Amino acid sequence: MNSSHPFTGLMAGLRPNRLVIAGLIGLFIGLAGLSAQAEEVELAKAEKDCLACHDKEGVKKTLQNGEVLSMRISTKAYVESMHKENSCEDCHADLDAKTHGKVKSDIKSKRDFTVSQGDVCKECHKKKYAQYDDSVHAALIKEGSKKAPLCSDCHNPHTVQSVKLVQPIEATPCVKCHEPIFKAYSKDVHGLERVAKGKSAPLCSDCHQAHDVKAASLGEGVKDTCIGCHKEALAQHADWLPNTGRHFAAISCPACHAPNAQRRVNLRLFDGATNAQISEKSGVPQFARLANDADAKGMGLDERALWSLLKEFSQEGADNKTVLRGRLEVRSGVEAHQLSEKSKALKDCNVCHKEGASPFQSVTLTIAGPDGRPLRHGVQTAVLSSLTSMDSVRGFYAIGSTRIKLLDILLVLVVAGAVCVPLGHMTIKRLFKGVRERLEAERLAAQHAAAAGAPQPDETAPK
Repeated sequence: MNSSHPFTGLMAGLRPNRLVIAGLIGLFIGLAGLSAQAEEVELAKAEKDCLACHDKEGVKKTLQNGEVLSMRISTKAYVESMHKENSCEDCHADLDAKTHGKVKSDIKSKRDFTVSQGDVCKECHKKKYAQYDDSVHAALIKEGSKKAPLCSDCHNPHTVQSVKLVQPIEATPCVKCHEPIFKAYSKDVHGLERVAKGKSAPLCSDCHQAHDVKAASLGEGVKDTCIGCHKEALAQHADWLPNTGRHFAAISCPACHAPNAQRRVNLRLFDGATNAQISEKSGVPQFARLANDADAKGMGLDERALWSLLKEFSQEGADNKTVLRGRLEVRSGVEAHQLSEKSKALKDCNVCHKEGASPFQSVTLTIAGPDGRPLRHGVQTAVLSSLTSMDSVRGFYAIGSTRIKLLDILLVLVVAGAVCVPLGHMTIKRLFKGVRERLEAERLAAQHAAAAGAPQPDETAPK
C-alpha cells in the first residue's frame, strides 16, 4: 500500500504511542483501587473485625437440639446489602465483644434463635412490623406455629437487598413454605410473563402483600386484587357475558381463568346487617362443634341442619340475621395459581348452566377463622335444589343456574302471569265492548223515559 496516501497518513497520526496506552492502563488500575478502597471504607473497624472471623468457610455452631447453625457472613454480600451502614452491634447488642467467642452461649434451636431476633427488626421497621403483626403469618405464630415465617425467614439480614432489584422468581422467599403453589404459579400466565418480562408481571407480594398477608379466601380479596390490575375487566366481560355484575359477584376469577381446575360452590356466612363476613371468635371454636353436631353421620349438612346452624350464628334481633352467600370457586390454592392466558378462559355457559353441572356437585360451608383462614364443612348438594333452603342461599340463585326446577317453573309462571293478566283483561274488554255499549244505551233510555213520565212539581205550593 502506498504510504503517501492521505488516509494512511491520517491513521498514522491517530495511532497512540506506548506512553498513552500505559497511562490509560495506570488510570484504570488506579480507579479500580479507589473503588476497592471505597468499598472497604464503608465498613468500620468493628465490622471488619467481626467479618474477619465470620467470613470464613465452615464457621458454625452446634445447637442444643443437634442442629448446626452456619455463622458465615460474606463480606461482599454484606457490603452490597441494605444493612451495610448498620453496625453489627445494632442488631446484636446482647453480645459482649470482650467475651464473644470465648464464653459458651446456649441456643436451643434455629427456630428459637430466629424468634429471639424478631424484636430487633421492629426497632427500625416499625411500620412494616405493625403490618406483619396484623397478618395471617403473625396469627399463626401467636397460635404456637413452629413453621410460620418470621422476619429473617424471608429477609436474610446480612444479604437483604432493595425490592427494586429484579431477582429470579426462584429467589422468592414464599417458595420455602408454599412450594406446590409456587410451582403452579411459575408455569401459569403470570409466572411465565414474569420470567419473560421481569418486574412488569405480578409476583406473590403483588397479589398477597409482602407483610400484611391476609387469607386469600377472606372477603373479596381475590377479585379485588385481580381488578386492581385488570381495571377494564368488567367492561370487557360485559361485551359478551350476560348479567356481568352478578357473575362477578358470585364467581371467583380463577373459576373461569383456570380452565382445567375442579370447581365447587362455597357457601360463606355473612352478617345480614353489616354485610361483613362472619369470623370465628378467637378462643371460642363454635363452628366445628355446631357443624359436627348437626352432621352426626358425616354425610354433609342438609337443608334443615344448615338452617339450624344459621340460627345459632344469628344474633338477637331481625337486623342481625346470618345469611349465606354462594361463590363458585376452584377447590385448591394450587388450582388458583394455574391461570391460563385469556384466550383459553372458559366462555361456555353450559359448563355451569346445564343439568348436573360438575361445579354444583361439590358444596362446602365456610366461616372465617380467627386468623382469616377458612374453616369448612361439607354440605349436601340437595341444598342447592331445595325450595326450603332458598332463604339461606338467596343472592346466589339465578334461573337455571342452580337447577332448582320448582323455582324455575314458579318463576316462569310468575312471568307468564304478569304478561297474561293484562292481555286477558284487554281481550275480554274488547270482546264485550258491544254488550257494554248496548247496556249503557238501555240504561240512559230508561232514565229519559222515567224523567218524561214523572209529574212536575207545583211551584205555588207553600214551601
